[in-house]
Amino acid sequence: MKKTIISFLPFLFLLALVPVTALADSATEATERIKDRLAQVDSMKASGEVGEDAFGFLAPRSELGPRQKSIVESENADRRIIYEAIASRAGQTMEAVGQQRAIQIATRARSGVWLQKPDGEWYQKP
Repeated sequence: MKKTIISFLPFLFLLALVPVTALADSATEATERIKDRLAQVDSMKASGEVGEDAFGFLAPRSELGPRQKSIVESENADRRIIYEAIASRAGQTMEAVGQQRAIQIATRARSGVWLQKPDGEWYQKP
């Protein structure tokens, strides 16, 4: 019995790593998709169609067409995957990671981009 348990230990160890590896792979894929749509997202932010909310996600600032809605939904889904992966590694909540990312985004945003303060107020970056 003891020998059987010992022979399964490496398998159990590898099995425990699968979710972490899968999460990392998902985050890597999400990062690539974000890079692929960066020009579209930047264009939508520059036109004021979308802004960056206080939780690290894109938010519509005007009525969006189906294509723009799809871009925003895809972007936010990929950001959520990345935030969850970071939260898992850092022992934080996904919400905390998103809020920290929102601060970084606001700091690096170009002039004219709509940003949301933690209290919900929207402003255009000077």
